[in-house]
Amino acid sequence: MAYLKCGTVASIMENIAPKRLAENWDNVGLIIGDSSSSIKKIMVCLDLPAWVVDEAIDANVDMIITHHPIIFNPIKKINNDTALGKKIMKLIKNNISVYTSHTNFDIAQGGLNDIFARQLGFEKTDIMKTMIEEKLYKIITYVPEGFEDKVLEQMCKAGAGFIGNYSDCSFRVKGIGAFKPQQGTNPYIGEVGKLEKVNEYRVETVVPEDLLNSVIKAMHKAHPYEEVAFDIFELKNKGKSMGLGRIGHLENKVTLVSYAKFVKTTLELDKVTFSGPPEAEIKTVALLNGSGNSFISAAKFSGADVLITGDLQYHQIIDALEEGIYVIDAGHFGTEKIMIKAISDYLRTTLETLGYNAEIIESKSNIDVTMHI
Repeated sequence: MAYLKCGTVASIMENIAPKRLAENWDNVGLIIGDSSSSIKKIMVCLDLPAWVVDEAIDANVDMIITHHPIIFNPIKKINNDTALGKKIMKLIKNNISVYTSHTNFDIAQGGLNDIFARQLGFEKTDIMKTMIEEKLYKIITYVPEGFEDKVLEQMCKAGAGFIGNYSDCSFRVKGIGAFKPQQGTNPYIGEVGKLEKVNEYRVETVVPEDLLNSVIKAMHKAHPYEEVAFDIFELKNKGKSMGLGRIGHLENKVTLVSYAKFVKTTLELDKVTFSGPPEAEIKTVALLNGSGNSFISAAKFSGADVLITGDLQYHQIIDALEEGIYVIDAGHFGTEKIMIKAISDYLRTTLETLGYNAEIIESKSNIDVTMHI
């Protein structure tokens, strides 16, 4: 089995939720720890209160993956006078690294919003509020005849060539390439000091911004030339849109009260609250993990009949009803606890595929702390 490092786990998390997707106010990535440290046991949790830190210490965990950052705002002191200081000191003393994937995991395609939507039965959804529109680039290179398929294949394997639901998209045209190798070169074709003319293909394809460097590396690795000529142009057309919240459509209209009961049962919650006439009919559903107070207008403009989220405040509920949209509050924890199993399953599968033997556990003490009587 391969030797697993903290930095490798961080890179694996980056694959599903790149840090660049996080909102500006957020704090994501490796918050505590050494990227070169050895990782044998990982615990996944939603929050990191003191009792979850103690659970990790008792379980001899090397690394914790959280959804909510242990540090949100800048801090000036780390000591035992504050709960946060105590936690940080405990984690460092016990060599436990902490990695956080928060709004970047919410926004990412296939992230927490999409997992939440699938749990409620929506296989196809739209984005409620677009946060990021992916930039696309055209990359062009010149390949000696006979190598064009190999080079393009490796570039596409690295993520190039997607246009909508079509993969391996490219264009090629045949021409003559000319070059004169100079002293100190080791040309694949031609002789030093002699002008060479070669049958070449100009090949071009499209690449999303976040995969551009990987595609360039793949191109260089597959290309036979010592020096690879290539051009890159930013395109005006946009790639994938990513954002917060999802909009789904029910097959048939249902009443608000019956759908609230469905949400409660499906999410395995002790209770949910809803606002609106119990027998009101709904068909278009907006949903957002966590706190959705600021998304009432976005849900309304998306044509939703009801918004499912957590942490709704009284005055925002009044505003929603005045706007003609109903709400179902399933709680912050209730709408995000699914993150624990989703990340755990992802890490187990990915690490096993890559040949790592780390143990993944799910926090047992990270539960909803609100009580109902």
